Parts: sequence; C-alpha cells; structure tokens
Amino acid sequence: MNALAATNRNFQRAARILGLDSKLEKSLLIPFREIKVECTIPKDDGTLVSYVGFRIQHDNARGPMKGGIRYHPEVDPDEVNALAQLMTWKTAVADIPYGGAKGGIGCNPRDLSISELERLTRVFTQKIHDLIGVQRDVPAPDMGTNAQTMAWILDEYSKFHGHSPAVVTGKPIDLGGSLGREAATGLGVVFATEAWLNENGKAVSDQTFAIQGFGNVGTWAAKAIFERGGKVVAVSDITGAIKNPNGIDITALLKHKETNGNLTEFQGAEIMDANEVLVHECDVLIPCALGGVLNKDNAADVKAKLIVEAANHPTDPDADEILSKKGVTILPDIYANAGGVTVSYFEWVQNIQGFMWDEEKVNRELKKYMSKAFLDIKAMCKIHDCDLRMGAFTLGVNRVARATLLRGWEA
Repeated sequence: MNALAATNRNFQRAARILGLDSKLEKSLLIPFREIKVECTIPKDDGTLVSYVGFRIQHDNARGPMKGGIRYHPEVDPDEVNALAQLMTWKTAVADIPYGGAKGGIGCNPRDLSISELERLTRVFTQKIHDLIGVQRDVPAPDMGTNAQTMAWILDEYSKFHGHSPAVVTGKPIDLGGSLGREAATGLGVVFATEAWLNENGKAVSDQTFAIQGFGNVGTWAAKAIFERGGKVVAVSDITGAIKNPNGIDITALLKHKETNGNLTEFQGAEIMDANEVLVHECDVLIPCALGGVLNKDNAADVKAKLIVEAANHPTDPDADEILSKKGVTILPDIYANAGGVTVSYFEWVQNIQGFMWDEEKVNRELKKYMSKAFLDIKAMCKIHDCDLRMGAFTLGVNRVARATLLRGWEA
C-alpha cells in the first residue's frame, strides 16, 4: 500500500470516528492548489535543459502552508500529494499554526553542478514567488535539498518582496536559521519516547534501543539516548549494520562515522545482517530511514515493545495489525517526527520577531510542545477508545475540521 493510500485510509478512519459530515470530509481531502512550472536553465556547457517543478498546497485553514521541497529524479505526484496532506495533520497534532504543503523539482541533484543547482533553484523561485510567502506558504529542505538551497530561495524571493527571512526555514544560521534546527527531528523523537516511557513509569536509562537508519535523524536520536543513559544495542545504515548487547558507545561511533563513514568497520561492535536490526532483541525500535520497512513478512518477528516512527510511514497497514495483536505500542510518525516542523515554526517566529533564541530555549520549547501533543493524543485515545495512531489522526483532523467550520467553508 503506497503512502497516499495509507494516509487516505487513516484520514477516512479518523473522519468516521469523529463523525465528520461527508461533504466536509471530502473538502478536507482536496488540495487547495497544485502548481506545476517548467524550469528551463542553461547548463554549464551552454545547452538548454528543462525540468518540471511543482508545489502542492493542501490546506490553509489553520495558517500558512508548510512543507519541504525535494530534488529527486522520480518525484511521484501521488506521493507528494500524500506528504502535503500528512503535513496538514502533523502541524495540527503539534498544534502549530500551519497547514500542509510539499513540492520539488524532478531532477537528479547529483548530476548537476553547484552553479546549475543555483540557477535551477532561482528559476523555480521566480516562477512560484507570488504563490509562496511568509503568510502564505513557507518551504523547507527535504530530500536532495539543504540550507544552501533555502538561502538561494530566500535571496531570489527577496528581490521581489524585500528582505524576507521568514519565507523559508532550515536556512543557514548566518541568514536567520535557528539554533537547534539540525538536531530537532532526532531530539523530538527522544522527547516523544520519553513522554511515553514516563507515562508508563519507565526511563530512557533502563531501556535498550535499536536504530534503523543513521542519517541526520538517527544520529541525533542516538546521541540524545546515549546522553540519557539509554543502551543502543543495534544500529544500521546504507553501509551495513552493527550490534553490541552491552550498548554501543555512540560518541565513539559518531567520531568513527565522521572519519571513516563505514559503520561495519567500527571496532566497538560486531557486524550483523542489516535486515535483522528491525527484529533485533530490544525494548524500543526506532526506524529512521525509509517508508514501508515493517511489513507482513517481518512484523511477527519484532521483539521491541515500543516502536517510535522517526521515518515517514515505516509501518505498513498489514504490519500495524500484526503488531497491535502482539501488544506492541507504536508512536506514530505524524507525532514522533514532528520535532523538525516544530523547530521550523520556532525559526519562522524568530524571523518575524527579528529576535533570535539561544539553543537552550529552542530545546526547552520543543520538549514542551512534544509533551503537550502526547497528552492531547492520549486524551483523544481515551475519548474514542483507539490506538495512538488513530488518537493522533483524530486529534489532527479534528483541529483542521474545526478551524475550517469556524472560518465558514461553504461560503
């Protein structure tokens, strides 16, 4: 089941539980606007080449739309639609005043030089500048884009609209980016985990963790777990997988990753099969990589009692069913990985005020938002007698539906 079908299914289940009017339900699913533009640029060798850029703006009932821009050769419109919709529910769960959007350009950034990427980003911005904006739609980095991409968008947008640092988030610190933004998703994952553990009378320090995916999110999550005395017993990324039943020294592993890059050559752990990480003996499993990694083939073998979805859509619906029968708790992606967009919101707020926070304040506020969202989800679970995924979806959908009704959606 692809991301769009799964997101739609979750939305429809939430709408049924909430008893939403069928017309309202239908109008909440339809995107507000879909933009498609041709971006033609001269390559470094003088030839002309054209790429398709697009932006899907899903909903703006609760505030400006927010979501990433990805540069990827296979940008599937269905998937982007699902991700834009997911951002609408995610921002509502975190209770930040945004709606959802997503966009990108169908290109392979590895095949383009830095100057070609800059030209492409500027042309794309020229084509959509009047459809994005501080109070309209605020892009952020995603696959294949980074802080530099955001800097180019900011510069190009500002040529039309005057200096507007709040038009994008995930910027370099020197251009108004927020401290703590890089660690935000990984740290948010740990705050979410702590919220659940605290509620069940446990602490990070008495749990073992397996982390699948050791990119930005996985490394920051592992670091925060290690600092809190938790044992990370297995880690994997594209280079391979390692395990150590007594806990891996994450500080040493991060140093090794910086110098060597290959996990399997790390001295303080044994090599293991990368597919085994998901079913490894541990208390908490954190998938931080791709979608659909937990499915009907491996779900029955999962040993963890808690799964924290740091990736988008790592558990497919079949696995969901198998795991809930086994009594495994899942902290859903729509909540667990909302740390990134929450700190993006803090960046936007700081830019609008023209007043920057220190990192301690950013992390303190992030913890506050993640803890409150968990309590809000638990309250929905109690009212509707449902699992955490439906608790989060009903919370998000209900907030958007209420805002839509209050604004007068039939007028």
